[in-house]
Amino acid sequence: MPSSIVLATLNARYIHAALGLRYLMANMGDLAPVTVLREFTLQSKIHEVADTLLAESPRIIGLGVYIWNAPQTLELVRLLKDKSPETRIILGGPEVSYEYDQQEIVRLADYVITGWGDISFAKLCRNLLGLSGQPKPLMKIMVGEQPPLDEIALPYAQYSDTDLAQRVLYVEASRGCPFKCEFCLSSLDKTAWAFDLELLLSELQILYERGARTFKFVDRTFNLKIEASARILQFFLDRMSSDLFVHFEVIPDHLPDKLKNLISQFPAGALQLEVGVQSLNPTVQQIISRRQNNEKTLENLRWLVNESKAHLHADLIFGLPDENLESIAEGFDKLYATQVHEIQLGILKRLRGAPIARHTAPYGMVYDDQPPYTVRQTHALDADTLQRLTRVARYWDVIANSGRFPRTVAIMLQVTPENPSPFRAWLGFCDWFWHTTHKTHGLSPECLVDSLFDYLTIQRKMAVETVRQNLLEDYTATSARAAIPNCLRGVLKQVQAPNPRKSKTSLTQRQERHG
Repeated sequence: MPSSIVLATLNARYIHAALGLRYLMANMGDLAPVTVLREFTLQSKIHEVADTLLAESPRIIGLGVYIWNAPQTLELVRLLKDKSPETRIILGGPEVSYEYDQQEIVRLADYVITGWGDISFAKLCRNLLGLSGQPKPLMKIMVGEQPPLDEIALPYAQYSDTDLAQRVLYVEASRGCPFKCEFCLSSLDKTAWAFDLELLLSELQILYERGARTFKFVDRTFNLKIEASARILQFFLDRMSSDLFVHFEVIPDHLPDKLKNLISQFPAGALQLEVGVQSLNPTVQQIISRRQNNEKTLENLRWLVNESKAHLHADLIFGLPDENLESIAEGFDKLYATQVHEIQLGILKRLRGAPIARHTAPYGMVYDDQPPYTVRQTHALDADTLQRLTRVARYWDVIANSGRFPRTVAIMLQVTPENPSPFRAWLGFCDWFWHTTHKTHGLSPECLVDSLFDYLTIQRKMAVETVRQNLLEDYTATSARAAIPNCLRGVLKQVQAPNPRKSKTSLTQRQERHG
């Protein structure tokens, strides 16, 4: 039977499940029987997406628009309006909630709900279907209503059995953020709002009983309220199994003993903590209104590495206002010294509506004019340096965060009198690798092995046998393939068949689970 309303979005990957759409679906009320949810990926052919949506003969299509899918969604809206002009298109999501006046996608759509859409979408649909007794709205842009959280139906029953078996389950214990870091849209929130904890735990119990074992909490500040955080951690400890995996984003300088005690009880592989360090420069932190005790942050990270089995993923942002290369190097070196398991190096993006826009002129910030609006130049970093840093981040993902070369990266970045800065050592390799290959993608494990060997033995003049032995151990542990790298011929007697479980890298696992 044709559906009157279709909720849809383009996810970055299949394994991601759109939490926002499921909130809308859970709050459709009497419209739920005539509403369906359809998810696609960025790899989907847009004309096929349009045909699939229109096959439902919908009167209304609601689309979630994000920084990662904005260009493809614009193409989709063009096609939908061309093929079915009478179908009403409603947009929502952060990419269309701010600075929408000049956006073509907003011009093409019929309505846009900015901000919270949980209950506003259903209200607008009732209006457009003639069920509300009210005239249709004259204004295209509608500010989403923000109700008390206890008036929003939770979305977790909308996860299908297929979702539970194959996809990441996104959950949240709270919304909003009390902090004002200007690169983040959450800085526009006045505070953080917590969902009813008992209701949330009961929903988590239902998911667990249905077989869910991978949970990603999307809270910006999971450890803001310690009592609630402790209850949630204890919930998972009480249900610990070999296949349970839980992810939280935590405030780095706020880790009291009560949380430490619980975190220390999780076995290896069960708990991942994402720690947004971003910058360790106090001047930069003040400019972007970020409150962070750097010494406490580093102390907590060292404790987590040494006293817990949690997997630690820490973030740094390149290109923040007034942060130069020397400051970036100093921050990286301090973070690297804590021995966290992953350091995610990101280039600043100017999210629509984020207050960091106020620094554009004073700090010479130049951004791409297309999503994801990456910074290309600042008064502290010229365009060439930011291009170098972009390669630094890319190669770090491919080599260090991939988990394929732990021994080799360790000897490359080892602090010595001749090599006091791990960041400078990595930058030197990245500059050499770029000038040697002029590639940032399509890099095979064999190419990386040979390049690392050449760089360390020729450029860094390390002992050939030391480098070869480290590369051999790394390669055979995680990256055995059909071909043999040139530098390992003669020492690699047998190429093992790839082990799918072992060859899946830590970065890939993180991206698949958590985006």
